[in-house]
Amino acid sequence: MRWIRLIVFSLGLLAPAALFGMALEAQATLEGTGLPLPRFVSLRADEVNMRAGPGIQYPIEWVYHHQNLPVEVISEYQTWRKIRDWEGSQGWVHQSMLAGRRTVIVTGKTRTLREGPDAKSPPQARLEKGAVGSLIECPGTTTGWCKVRFDDHAGWLRRVDFWGVHSVEVLR
Repeated sequence: MRWIRLIVFSLGLLAPAALFGMALEAQATLEGTGLPLPRFVSLRADEVNMRAGPGIQYPIEWVYHHQNLPVEVISEYQTWRKIRDWEGSQGWVHQSMLAGRRTVIVTGKTRTLREGPDAKSPPQARLEKGAVGSLIECPGTTTGWCKVRFDDHAGWLRRVDFWGVHSVEVLR
């Protein structure tokens, strides 16, 4: 009987927190920039704190140590952005730590950067998993290729070989 009371009491404490979280998510869409959600951006600094909620009073859950890492903004609340990284982790980051620069991160195994948007096109470079580069263009969804730059090497990668662009997104 004591366990049942404890569980009911615990659920009573958690329910308001869950409702507050849902209310915060609903309010977030009303007090943001008005830019489309979700959208990709990148980390502006070498050290960026991801927090449990939209404010400095919330605990830091993760610290990113990679400038230009692509992240996806999935919600907004005043000056705070809820982001998702390429591994699926989510949390809140202050807008000053984000840049509009579009970047990508190589996923899976080692990938081949090609001279043109074709698997038979000559190779430009080999890219290891986790390599971060700049997104130049994604002309259409029919080809499945995007032009990217990694250091001094510009070329083409298939959309399925990296994270940082939506599957139906066209970028020129």
